[in-house]
Amino acid sequence: MQVVKEYVQRWYESGLDPDEYICHQKQGNLVEIEEATTGKRQTVLTFCTNDVLGLVQDEAVRQAAVDAIFQYGTSNSSCSVLSGRIDLHRQLENEISEFKHLPHTQLFLNAWMAMQALMDAFCHLAIPVPGFQHTRETLILTDVLNHGCIVSAVVNAGTRSGKVFGHSPRVRVKAYRHCNVEDLARKLHRYARPDDRILVVSDAVFSMDGDIAPLPDMLDVLQNYDGSVLLMDEAHASGALGATGRGIYEHFGILPQHAIERGIIPLIMTTFSKFAASAGAGISSHVAELIPLLNVSPTSIGTISLSPPLTAAALESIRQVRRRPELVKTLQDNTRYLRSRLIEQGFAAIGETNVVPVVLPPEIDPKSFGRHMIENHGLWVSPIWFIAKPRIRITVNSLHTQEEMDRLVAAMVATRDLLYKPMISA
Repeated sequence: MQVVKEYVQRWYESGLDPDEYICHQKQGNLVEIEEATTGKRQTVLTFCTNDVLGLVQDEAVRQAAVDAIFQYGTSNSSCSVLSGRIDLHRQLENEISEFKHLPHTQLFLNAWMAMQALMDAFCHLAIPVPGFQHTRETLILTDVLNHGCIVSAVVNAGTRSGKVFGHSPRVRVKAYRHCNVEDLARKLHRYARPDDRILVVSDAVFSMDGDIAPLPDMLDVLQNYDGSVLLMDEAHASGALGATGRGIYEHFGILPQHAIERGIIPLIMTTFSKFAASAGAGISSHVAELIPLLNVSPTSIGTISLSPPLTAAALESIRQVRRRPELVKTLQDNTRYLRSRLIEQGFAAIGETNVVPVVLPPEIDPKSFGRHMIENHGLWVSPIWFIAKPRIRITVNSLHTQEEMDRLVAAMVATRDLLYKPMISA
């Protein structure tokens, strides 16, 4: 542990440790927080929540979670393949399948586990079966800026437990340049072999840059590789993209069936922590045979199933989204308004979604900027400095008013002018 102690000490000395705030209560976008180091409390207006449609405190969603506790208790106390599957799981899987236009869905506790389970199930077929020999290698291509859950899963795809027990063929992983379809095509041409099983995986909306994967162009490339699989991580796309919030396919005016007709197998990962006021994830497919493999992957069979209140909250949230598309429209209107106001004031607001990263020059300390926003303006944004280029990450949701967004922009301008005016003048 000496290395850990020395590392963390230097980490703190370098100012790389994040500020910690503890939430005590929430009312809409107003949050009472406590600064962990000082104990100071204040109520702030948050622009760093992923509750994009404002459903976390929706009465129907909260009631559904409460009702589930009284019917099933707080936990299922087992994995789904043994005794932990409840009817709410089946209802949620069906609801996601209809929402994403893919007929089969498997639930997971979170996106990290969903991705790991998919790598086991797809690359290694989950468990060895007597009389079946798996001989085909897998080639995985991943966007270089994919979320950490994807990175963790793909880099370990060749060494996961399915590989250990299944003695399955090699898995090769190659990264392609961010949203660069030409580089994706080059990498496929260079590395794909005639008998490879091909899996391309990408965020639909990139969590640190707020931009959107070029889905139609990706399909154009993959149609040259019959039977290839395209997995879209829709964590930040669900509820945010498309006229009714169905995600990236709706955003581009197509259905997953469009990919199927071109010989491509579409997979969609939906997560519930952003638009669905809960936690957990699901992987949807039109291939029914994938689901039992996901269900008995080492990640699934060794882990408790999604708890009743979380399942019920996600289920009711998706139903609310389907009944109230105006929530999605408001979110998209707010996104356009806030982005335009920030750009008017000279901020580098990159991307095109409700994830609004404001990239700062490297000499600017995002932590100082974020602290000043909280302490002097009562506004909570996310300073980013250790997992991406320095930036302030803002997330807008459907509950924000124009007055609140104007207040945010004014505070951003005031903070920039106060802290960095000498730098600008120079």
